[in-house]
Amino acid sequence: MAKKPWGGRFGQPTDKLVEEFTESISFDRRLYRQDIEGSIAHCRVLAEAGIISPDEEGRIIEGLNSILADIEKGRFKFPAELEDIHMAVEQELTTRIGKAGERLHSGRSRNDQVALDLRLWLRNEAGEVTGLIGELKTALVEAADKEMGTVMPGYTHMQKAQPVLLSHYLLAFREMLDRDEDRFRDCLKRINVMPLGSAALAGTGLPLDRKVAARLLDFPAITANSMDAVSDRDFAAEFIFASSLLMMHMSRLCEDLVIWSSGEFGFVEIADSFTTGSSIMPQKKNPDVAELIRGKTGRVYGNLVSLLTVLKGLPMTYNRDLQEDKEPLFDTVDTVKACLAVLSRMLGNVRFAGARMLAEASRGFTTATDLAEYLVRKGVPFRQSHEIIGRLVGYCLAEKKELQSLSLEELKNFNPAFEKDALSVIDPVKSVDSRNVIGGTSRKQVSSAIRKIKGRSGK
Repeated sequence: MAKKPWGGRFGQPTDKLVEEFTESISFDRRLYRQDIEGSIAHCRVLAEAGIISPDEEGRIIEGLNSILADIEKGRFKFPAELEDIHMAVEQELTTRIGKAGERLHSGRSRNDQVALDLRLWLRNEAGEVTGLIGELKTALVEAADKEMGTVMPGYTHMQKAQPVLLSHYLLAFREMLDRDEDRFRDCLKRINVMPLGSAALAGTGLPLDRKVAARLLDFPAITANSMDAVSDRDFAAEFIFASSLLMMHMSRLCEDLVIWSSGEFGFVEIADSFTTGSSIMPQKKNPDVAELIRGKTGRVYGNLVSLLTVLKGLPMTYNRDLQEDKEPLFDTVDTVKACLAVLSRMLGNVRFAGARMLAEASRGFTTATDLAEYLVRKGVPFRQSHEIIGRLVGYCLAEKKELQSLSLEELKNFNPAFEKDALSVIDPVKSVDSRNVIGGTSRKQVSSAIRKIKGRSGK
């Protein structure tokens, strides 16, 4: 059994069951690179303060780099009895270089060490997530550009509402992703604050220059309160919250794709390479990728609730409960990255049924509002025009007619302000183009939006 670095005051070895229960090395080993990076910076600060000699500094850094190389080559063992990645690296360092390795932990606690590792790791992951968001945004814009002019029924309450451009629909999700990207970039400001030097909770009595460590680790800011620094996991909860909103946005898109791929809608066909079959029904083609993204959204929500629940009752400062921050955070990062990558790829393998969409946009009285606005332009107050068109729709239902099949005489029976040009506003394509306000669904507005997006991205 490995000797514990903290075992001096203990008269009995740790029970095997306790070791198995308390270890975190099975999952925090993924922080090995950040742990070694932070240890090298701490070593340099110790040398600058005269706590260790230049020779010891060189041997420690050389030893840490050799450990890093062995881990990346798969030659390093992570014994559970060493509890976590910090102790595993430190003990191995001492084995390799002797007493000099025992000096590395001077002025440092695992409390500020793990806070540092987590921030170093998460700032890199936040950058990767924003990059993947960018790829999904690009996929949406490419689809919007390709489908420019495709008219579909827009829905409210899952009922047909008004005709819209499919491109306008796709760009709506890009707007959501813009906000997601902003949230991750803003979250990064609070991730990117250095806690090293806070030690266990009160700071260190050794003359260590935290500014040097911050410069070496490329942190633009340093934590201002050592007690807060070692117990703060706000940045992790905030990251998972931003991830939850991102997952919700992806889930909404996937929900539509699942519904639209059904025979009842028939709006999309997802390529065979992004669908699966049934073990019993030979005819089935299931949108499992979209369904799994929808399902994994709940998983990320659960991670947020898990972490917030861990944090809600903790007394100041560090408590071992905080070990439970990593698995929900790691799982969130892995889940979000996987969903972003597969959804971006899948969007390029979706075929939209434009003719079917237009046909459905022509049914269900989707241009009723256009007729109401026609009367408004003729001087009829909107509330009156709303009632008139409501009665007109009731007439169509009774006569089993669509608006497009009405004659001018039938329209005039409901209001004499209707003239021949009223028949043209019933056309769903003309309806779309009439929505020519900033942010509207007209081809002019949507084409302009795509041009602006491509101009900003340099494409």
